[in-house]
Amino acid sequence: MSIAFDDHEPDPEGLHRWTAHGFTVVEALRWIDAGFRLAEAERWRASGVYRPGPAQEWRAAGLSPYTVRPMLRAGMTPRDAVRWHELGYSASEAAERHLAGERPRPRRPLRGLLPARRITGPDLSEEQAQSMDALLSAGVPAATARAYLDAGWDGADAVPWARAGVDPVRARVYRVIGFSPREGAGLGGNGRDALEFLCEWWDAGVPREEVAAWTMAGFGPAEAARLRAAGTGPREARALRASGDRAPEEDSPE
Repeated sequence: MSIAFDDHEPDPEGLHRWTAHGFTVVEALRWIDAGFRLAEAERWRASGVYRPGPAQEWRAAGLSPYTVRPMLRAGMTPRDAVRWHELGYSASEAAERHLAGERPRPRRPLRGLLPARRITGPDLSEEQAQSMDALLSAGVPAATARAYLDAGWDGADAVPWARAGVDPVRARVYRVIGFSPREGAGLGGNGRDALEFLCEWWDAGVPREEVAAWTMAGFGPAEAARLRAAGTGPREARALRASGDRAPEEDSPE
């Protein structure tokens, strides 16, 4: 590994100093190889940028550890920052407008007279920053990605649900029940409250692990409960319905 340093700069601090400040050896070598000194790397990490690659990109976009936080909270990328800056917006104003779902566009005369919307909430933790990165890399809009973070989702788990267009709160309920993201998207389209939906099935006595199967088979809570009482499972009931046969409780007494 060959690193070129300015003649006026001292050699990079020993690895023991990096590890004493919470860096692993691998992390320290990556930061050193990217040309960062320990104090600067610590400032980037404290601001929510935990890898040297993104730190270099933010620095190239004109941001510092002291000005990058609003953009990280808004789920922006360095490319987003450059586009907003080129149109004359400050870092904080660009973050506010990006989080609100606006696209970069030239200023209008009256736009500057409008009250700015403020960003609330704490800075992103390392785990949240990684989740945000996973969501944005998957093509999820920044506002949607932030909503999933605020709902407590992990990025890897959230990606398929966010891409399916499921509300993050509903998605948590549907995921617990056993629905897939595609199935959850279909359920969300009917506008029903997810918790109310779940309670209807529980009140009918249908176990949680069977709710998705009965629902996707085309049965409601009461009908599913009657079929279960007659010893019919969701697969059998679905096969009976597809074949046109009557379900057990519908048979006429002899």
